[in-house]
Amino acid sequence: MADGGLTESEQEIEKKIEETRQRFKDEYVQDSSDKYDSKDVEKLQKDDAWVEGYLEWRQFVVEDALKMIDESFQWRREFRLNDLTESCIPKWMFETGAVYLHGYDKEGNKLFWFKVKLHVKDTKTIHDKKKYVAFWLERYAKREPGMPLSVVFDMSESGLSNIDMDFVKYIINCFKVYYPKFLSKMIMYEMPWIMNAAWKIVRTWLGPDAISKLKFVSKSDVQTFIGPEYLPPHMGGTDPFKYSYPPLPDDDFQTPISENGPIASEDENESKDGEMESKEALESSLNSEPQAVQPKKVNFAEDGLRLDDYDKGDAASRTKGARKPLTTFKASLLHISPAEELCFGSRETEKKCLIILNNVTKNQVAFKVRTTAPEKYRVKPSNSSCEPGASVDIVVSLHGGFQSSPQDRFLVMAAEMEHNTGASSPELAQFWKEVSKSKVMEHRLRCHVLESGPALSPLTDSPRAFGTNNQQDMHTMLLRMAVSSSRLEQKLDHCLWVQKVLTVLASFIMAFSFCTLYLVYTGGGPSDPGPGPAPAPHSS
Repeated sequence: MADGGLTESEQEIEKKIEETRQRFKDEYVQDSSDKYDSKDVEKLQKDDAWVEGYLEWRQFVVEDALKMIDESFQWRREFRLNDLTESCIPKWMFETGAVYLHGYDKEGNKLFWFKVKLHVKDTKTIHDKKKYVAFWLERYAKREPGMPLSVVFDMSESGLSNIDMDFVKYIINCFKVYYPKFLSKMIMYEMPWIMNAAWKIVRTWLGPDAISKLKFVSKSDVQTFIGPEYLPPHMGGTDPFKYSYPPLPDDDFQTPISENGPIASEDENESKDGEMESKEALESSLNSEPQAVQPKKVNFAEDGLRLDDYDKGDAASRTKGARKPLTTFKASLLHISPAEELCFGSRETEKKCLIILNNVTKNQVAFKVRTTAPEKYRVKPSNSSCEPGASVDIVVSLHGGFQSSPQDRFLVMAAEMEHNTGASSPELAQFWKEVSKSKVMEHRLRCHVLESGPALSPLTDSPRAFGTNNQQDMHTMLLRMAVSSSRLEQKLDHCLWVQKVLTVLASFIMAFSFCTLYLVYTGGGPSDPGPGPAPAPHSS
């Protein structure tokens, strides 16, 4: 079919995406070629999700979406976002720590922190401050495309001198116009009562959709939205994180980080220097589980197996029961499935997922998989290589009594090897030490936690199992209810038929009885004596 099984709503969205592109090209681009960055115009023609984001934020009204795109693209060109780098921002802004990305809320959304007490209104620096916020947002948008943010305004110890209404309006506009769909919620922590009047003005800028995302919290209820592990001590949390620059603290794969799975066959030097991460971070992650790692090193040393030999030997048993991906992220070196997330649940059948890597180059590609929660997951293989045109199945398993969390992340790193030779673990270790960081491809995967529910049907191995668990259970429940309803309907029809038959029989019996009684009481029966013969006369 030409539609490819699309629903009517999806078809309408596709039509509006194409209409938006064509109208923007005809009505906006042709008459003002220097008004926008050509990279943004080109991306708009190729990225469906970007166009859909603008349409959705404007309730799929194409005219409104076009105005929004026009304003957004002019802003992007003004701040030169496609070429904006760390060196373009005054160093002192990074050093203050007034704005940064760190941690996640309870829904798995990245936290974008604003330390209000560190902001002082200054017309001379306002342009650089706006560029600074744009730098962080664009940096995140490129690393986590389509993933929403939760903005935290930490107003503790702040006062009127820290309120800059123009700057606040700019931040709100960033989410209303420049980054549609990125705002999950705005958490206002410990807002002083003296600022109430100012925030009444701010509410008028937000609009009804954004107002619903505004959350005013104090120390007593902030953990409704953010767990203590990502809250600083002054907010009642246990997060030891302290902002420092450099480096920029927005990469969850800096600390803590560990390679997983059978890392035993890697040589001692690799495990010590941690290759492309800091030595201290890797040592701390390895030391956190010394008893689990050390026996693996002994066993593999005795067997004399290479990492890839080990994985090939038990490939069938490893992948058995693992959830197979349905989506694919297509990159220049590897096609990675799934494209965005790994789904884990509490049942035994939901504790294994597959990451499938397909080498689309003509050379051997080295890869490694890292995670922000090394204590929870085992990744096999975690550090190996893929032959040209071949594919590798990587099993990610949730082990022990651990539960998956939306905050957990995985990082797939890949780099093309110049010589197609069977790479042993020492060779791979040396390769990762020498390879240029600019040649390393990175792709991030997030975790999706399946909601627990009653095991109504063994659907885990079917394609439907790749939806959320509650959707599976709801679908199964509806099917069972439909079957049960059908059976009840059949039984009801049968009962009605029996009732009709019995009614007819009862009517017939009653009619027969009435006829019999009628004949008896009307004298038509045999009990009435007829006239007998005349008596004979007596002779004298």
